[in-house]
Amino acid sequence: MTMKEYRIDNLSCANCAQKFENNLNKLPDVKEAKVNFGASKVIIEGDVTEDDIDQAGAFDGIKVQRQQQSNLSPKTPFYKKRENIVAVIALVFVVIGYIVSLTAGEKAPLTIFFFVVAILIGGTEIFIDGFKNSLKLDFDMKTLMTIAIIGAAIIGEWKEAAVVVFLFAVSEALEAYSMDKARQSIRSLMDIAPPKALIRRQNQQMEVPTEAIEIGDLLLVKPGEKIAMDGVVIKGQSTVNQAAITGESMPVSKGIGNEVFAGTLNDTGALEVEVTKHVEDTTIAKIIHLVEEAQAEKAPSQQFVDRFAKYYTPAIMIIALLIAVIPSLITGDWARWVYQGLAVLVVGCPCALIISTPVAIVTAIGNAAKQGVLIKGGIHLEELGHVDAIAFDKTGTLTKGVPTVTTAQFQTLENRDVLAYIIAVERSSQHPLASAVIDYAHMQNTVQLTSNNFQSVTGKGVRAQVNESIVQIGSVRWIAEETAVSKELEDEMTALQNAGNSLIVAAIDGQFAGYIAIADQLREDTVDVLQKLKRLGIKKLLMLTGDAQSTAQAIGKKLPLDDIKADLMPADKLVVIRDLQQVYKVAMVGDGVNDAPALASASVGIAMGGAGTDTALETADVALMADDLQKLPYSVGLSRKTLTIIKQNITFALALKIIALLLVIPGWLTLWIAIFADMGATLIVVFNSLRLLKIQK
Repeated sequence: MTMKEYRIDNLSCANCAQKFENNLNKLPDVKEAKVNFGASKVIIEGDVTEDDIDQAGAFDGIKVQRQQQSNLSPKTPFYKKRENIVAVIALVFVVIGYIVSLTAGEKAPLTIFFFVVAILIGGTEIFIDGFKNSLKLDFDMKTLMTIAIIGAAIIGEWKEAAVVVFLFAVSEALEAYSMDKARQSIRSLMDIAPPKALIRRQNQQMEVPTEAIEIGDLLLVKPGEKIAMDGVVIKGQSTVNQAAITGESMPVSKGIGNEVFAGTLNDTGALEVEVTKHVEDTTIAKIIHLVEEAQAEKAPSQQFVDRFAKYYTPAIMIIALLIAVIPSLITGDWARWVYQGLAVLVVGCPCALIISTPVAIVTAIGNAAKQGVLIKGGIHLEELGHVDAIAFDKTGTLTKGVPTVTTAQFQTLENRDVLAYIIAVERSSQHPLASAVIDYAHMQNTVQLTSNNFQSVTGKGVRAQVNESIVQIGSVRWIAEETAVSKELEDEMTALQNAGNSLIVAAIDGQFAGYIAIADQLREDTVDVLQKLKRLGIKKLLMLTGDAQSTAQAIGKKLPLDDIKADLMPADKLVVIRDLQQVYKVAMVGDGVNDAPALASASVGIAMGGAGTDTALETADVALMADDLQKLPYSVGLSRKTLTIIKQNITFALALKIIALLLVIPGWLTLWIAIFADMGATLIVVFNSLRLLKIQK
């Protein structure tokens, strides 16, 4: 069977999304259908047509989006949306009904006529769906509303029935608005990459849709244009604004050999880019896919609400029936208590409760994606909010990951430029620290010499000939064995090693020539980030590294860490994480490659790395798309704020309904109060959740 994905229009209600999914799964040729409410799409395994899908969603006007030229259909203006037009027309007739009632009276036929028209215009779809649901014993919000409105009409409360229909329409419009607002973050991501691009293929320039661009095509990007595809620069020099992908605030310099990403903005120079990925494999496409999948995965709090709502709606119907019948049998006042029962049905609508979690989750994940933080599911968002211990890999996470020269000391040897001799040898070396020495020499404008007879001495260093001189470069111990090194110099070099430096020591023609100290430098903002995490309530911060204990301690002394673990292999990091999890909820922060076992084992795995790091996207639960450690406290703060807002939403939704239900006791509950309680709860939940859009790094 085939599996296909469809984008959906008019999917504005969580309850309707569940019903839509159930309808699809009942189709004879469908093996499985999954509706992603947050992303407004459906994945179907089976053989169905778009018309079949439309039929399954006909109960609420849910349809397949047929605009193929865009990832998302254009936004429909408020005044053109059918449900909004219907609500406005219903309001007009309600107002006319009120005006007529002031002169002719509430029971006058003309007054009742205008209220009936308002009810029919605003409530026809509600009634049709409500009746159908009642026949199937499927009691959703529209079923409750249908019973309540018809009951109000039977007992002569035409005015209230008309107002309830109008307010319910407003409530549904608000829910649709809130989900649309929450989905705007995905819409903005989808609109990042241009739909067409200028390419050169077989020495011919042509403008083609991005879907038609092939790997190996040459992308021609003018200044001020967006880059349409992932690729590598083969010609030109420019700066590129990567904020849309990584959240970096400053443009990044790009030249020949540098990687660029679809959706980023070319700044000042023209670039030729060799395309390296198909449109569906670009970094932005992967991010969109992962964000959408993240919104489909239900968070623990949402699973709880769904289970609760399953029993909540039937319970409300039973309570409403008991309130309508039992006091009526005792007092004989059927009109009053039936009215109270109908009001309970309205106030019991689970709308606000059902959207209390997903609207917050969708908003938070979408906002994080715009800030360059990819959170791969509601469950990971909630887990991050509960984290109270964070373990950091050292290299490339707390430090820059690039060795740099910190100190250099050279002897004067017969007017030789000692650094030039060292560089002549290091250019042939495969040692990982050689590049740091070469970069240092470039900054010193060192004379370029050449070496001959290069030899590697296993475990000790290298030897070569430069201008008839024999140059040896290696460890302190080896050079001390080969030459005379003063006790003062040995103590000096030992102190540098104890401070976390690696040393390259040189001898020329058997004489000590000098040393170069190299170290991986701390990021400028590491201390600030760790302090922010402490203020956010993280109880334990520790560093895990494969470096020697002395190097680890030298780095650790500069940081507000609670513990340092050194000499660790990847498997050892896994053991440390598992031990920590006996006491704490642990997050692991690493580069997503050698830290993969620890990232997978932690409660939340957080990968550092630039855009396009496939391992980071695949391994971790959270990926910081730019190499920016400041995004970590932002992510923890966002997740904790989301947890708070979800709890507030559930509390508000239930508290307002409980307060309204308590008004039954003195008999004060009216249909107006009921619908305002339901709509008020929905409004509070919606606007409380949208506060998450304001949280910035």
